[in-house]
Amino acid sequence: MGGMMGGGWGGSAMFGASNMFLWLLLIVGVVVLAIWLARGPRSDANDRDGRDRALAILKERYARGEIDKAEFDTRKRDLA
Repeated sequence: MGGMMGGGWGGSAMFGASNMFLWLLLIVGVVVLAIWLARGPRSDANDRDGRDRALAILKERYARGEIDKAEFDTRKRDLA
């Protein structure tokens, strides 16, 4: 019975290699998905955060007197 039922890596090398490839593909897919989910949404949130930060800086400059009301209004309108 040893001839046909040898099994192991010797008897099923092709099955072992393809099985290992599928596991590797699954692991890489899970890692890529986890990284993608960890980063979260990128387009709108970052643009909004950037505008909010820019507006905060603009307000600070106006409060310190670095810019006048006309320039503040113009730049605020540009950010909107």
